Amino acid sequence: MSGTAYHLAIDIGASSGRHILGHVEDGKIVLEEAFRFENRQLRQNGHDCWDMDNLWNGILEGLKACGRAGKIPATLGVDTWGVDFALLDKEDQLLGAPVAYRDSRTQGMDLAVERLVSGQELYARTGIQKQSFNTIYQLAALQAGRPEQLEQAQSLLMMPDYFHFLLTGIKRQEYTNATTTGLVNAAGACWDRELIARLGFPDRLFGPLSMPGTAVGPLLPEIREAVGFDAQVVLPATHDTGSAFLAVPALDENAVYISSGTWSLLGVENPEPVTSEASRQANFSNEGGAWRRFRYLRNIMGLWMLQSIRRELNGVSYVAGRQKQSPRVQGERQWGFAELAEEARGAEGFTAQVDVNDARFLSPDSMTETVKAVCRESGQPVPETVGELMQCVYQSLAACYARAIKSLEELTGRTYTSINIVGGGCQDGYLNELTARTTGLPVLAGPVEGTAIGNLLVQMIGAGEFGDLAAARDSVRASFAVQEIRA
Repeated sequence: MSGTAYHLAIDIGASSGRHILGHVEDGKIVLEEAFRFENRQLRQNGHDCWDMDNLWNGILEGLKACGRAGKIPATLGVDTWGVDFALLDKEDQLLGAPVAYRDSRTQGMDLAVERLVSGQELYARTGIQKQSFNTIYQLAALQAGRPEQLEQAQSLLMMPDYFHFLLTGIKRQEYTNATTTGLVNAAGACWDRELIARLGFPDRLFGPLSMPGTAVGPLLPEIREAVGFDAQVVLPATHDTGSAFLAVPALDENAVYISSGTWSLLGVENPEPVTSEASRQANFSNEGGAWRRFRYLRNIMGLWMLQSIRRELNGVSYVAGRQKQSPRVQGERQWGFAELAEEARGAEGFTAQVDVNDARFLSPDSMTETVKAVCRESGQPVPETVGELMQCVYQSLAACYARAIKSLEELTGRTYTSINIVGGGCQDGYLNELTARTTGLPVLAGPVEGTAIGNLLVQMIGAGEFGDLAAARDSVRASFAVQEIRA
């Protein structure tokens, strides 16, 4: 396929990263996974931190794999989760490994922040959903526990910004990921300097924001030598949800979007932020998107609970976010997601539900025991079998989706008539079925690679492959299968 114009999405999630090559052929988008690598955490200085050496090596190895395959991307961009960041000193060296958002250091930091800025004012300024791990609370934790790091820091880069810097030597702070900090003024789409000053954070850490589609620069000479080619680094919507929402091929303008993975991000696109008190009370967020669109959404715990229970059943647990392998008996059963869904289906008479957004589910020593404890405390039946446990979580997720859609309708004054689910979670047929049944709305499931596709769309539009987002979404509809599920 000589002469094919390839683009590369480096899509890094909480458990793994992928290099997804994309090109346009006869008006359709063609994807190819070039490389996959593990993402993991390490315990350092009393905190759960991202293994940055492993991530960086994974990025480089994936680029080398593209070169070996003879599929050289003209452009590339990195997306990751939000809120987490790297601090660099005056020599552009890391001031410690970036701490992972599930770490416990932010406990109580919301109260410390609210002594300086009320929750009402903070939301009116930023429009960002209150979550204990937001960057604003992580910085407050540093201020309280490691003030010397903030004093030494000369640069703050969100995770994808940092990797773009390592690739090009150029620092850019990308808008969509910056909005997850809780420090960007929603109306102005810029850092809220007054808020930053009142909180006592160093102003020098917050430079001009760059929008998706911005060309950062070519690869550094030493990177070109290591991987065997050059490419232009282009900012996608570097927050993975920002990219995923771009890939939604909704046929219905009254569709609700769900980006489904470890987290479920449920919402719609708006031309302006909604920062009313009612919106704050409902805990909806106004995350910045490409082309100054706003993702008006609620962050729901998502498949994390199912993933955690499966790991525990298979002898692997996550203690404070870190993987721990337990001894296993030879021949002991290994559970897959499809098997667990069937167990849940067989226990549909079990009625207990939990609030999936309960903070106790964020990083428990045992998800299984925590679910049981919450059921017991609320006077509900306690799940005793695998099927009952899974049924409880599945029903709880579907019920949370239904409540969130009802709140969305009340806040926007609109009636939503379908749900479009993208991302890895759209493959969970039982959850899709329960969601359709619980909400009474048809569910459109797909495409699976929503985040990588959205990342690529920004690159492709910039390269002239598509004239605009509408044309790109038309191609997504034509390129990828979408399954419809009705109650």
